[in-house]
Amino acid sequence: MLKTKLVFYFALIFNIAINAQINFSDYFEEKTLRINYIHSGDKNNDYYSFENFVEEPFWAGSQKNLLTPFNVGKYRIEVKDKSSGLLLYSHNFSTLFSEWQTIEEAKTLTRAFRESVIIPFPKKNVIVNFFSREKDDSFLQKFSLEVNPKDYFIKKDRSSIFPTREILKNGNHKEKVDIVIIPEGYTSKELEKFVDDCKKFTNYLFNASPFKENKTKFNVVAVLAPGQESGTDIPGKSIYKETILDSKFYTFDVERYLMISDFQKVRDVAANAPYDHIYILVNSEKYGGGAIYNHYAVCVNRNQHEEYVFVHEFGHSFASLADEYYESETAYQDFYPQDREPLDPNLTSLINFDSKWKHLVDSSTPIPTPNEKQYHGKIGAFEGGGYVAKGIYRPSHDCTMKSISVDNFCIVCKNAIQLVIDFYTE
Repeated sequence: MLKTKLVFYFALIFNIAINAQINFSDYFEEKTLRINYIHSGDKNNDYYSFENFVEEPFWAGSQKNLLTPFNVGKYRIEVKDKSSGLLLYSHNFSTLFSEWQTIEEAKTLTRAFRESVIIPFPKKNVIVNFFSREKDDSFLQKFSLEVNPKDYFIKKDRSSIFPTREILKNGNHKEKVDIVIIPEGYTSKELEKFVDDCKKFTNYLFNASPFKENKTKFNVVAVLAPGQESGTDIPGKSIYKETILDSKFYTFDVERYLMISDFQKVRDVAANAPYDHIYILVNSEKYGGGAIYNHYAVCVNRNQHEEYVFVHEFGHSFASLADEYYESETAYQDFYPQDREPLDPNLTSLINFDSKWKHLVDSSTPIPTPNEKQYHGKIGAFEGGGYVAKGIYRPSHDCTMKSISVDNFCIVCKNAIQLVIDFYTE
């Protein structure tokens, strides 16, 4: 763990040196500028089409750590001061569109997704550049916008205004990890049930290490946003519900994959509270959920595996942890190409194992690591992960990112989570 932290903190020190040039209050106001756009394309191409700017009332992110040190995610935005060219803010993320590009349909069809990004509201004109990953995992700039904060076309009216309820409060949102929980498929009569569910699921998160050791570094807020009907869409069973976010099972025709395709609807509701991360709690007993890095996480509210799903999915959205299983149904194809290292911190192709968790492996543990009882509980490189049985390796025999298991993150996953917590709060 020490070496992993040192690598991260060297990157963070470099960022701090750059951030020393940036006094937040010189360049930004304590509110959010949201950029709505359409992301379209096919398997090999993507295009950005600007929709509008929206002013929102809160900025929850750090006012000191404005540049991400994490080289994960499919996309990146950079905000530069127009007059000086100084890099003021950067953020990496993935989207549902990036996942869709890996399924069979993307080979023959062009599709469009409504997406958005948020940045601190600028005081001066800035340039926002959008980057997508190339096949070699380098970033290529695909789109650019100039933002004039005095532009009278920046929308200030908000149609999705709802009350909020504090679930966990540990301090100022500038210095904490802020999670907003959004209800999906709860009617107005079920909102108190939603609040109770938020309390229960927040407790689930802090039952698991390393979240439990860092509980005082988090705030959690619930948005009381009712829908017209209880439940969610289950297209495979011809069930459709009038809900606020239009969530649905059978995303990409995978029954358990429960997601929302219109991210702008999610942002509309989330904007009622300061947030760094979005969790959507769906009023359903059917097993399912999903999550995307720095995008959102989804979980059902009443299922025998609800605690596992809630924590597992947050591992995806919070720390870019990859799925370590390889036997379940999935629509993805070549999600982790084996001719290069996966970006996610808990998978390796062994092409550059030094960049991953090799330093945590005992010298007596063989690499690759046999799936034998004597190595269970040890860190190694166990074959199978990232939806394939061969060529991709995971750190341990078992983990919350592999099987239905509670409070079972391996040390590699724990380290990755801890680094993200530290970035937001230290």
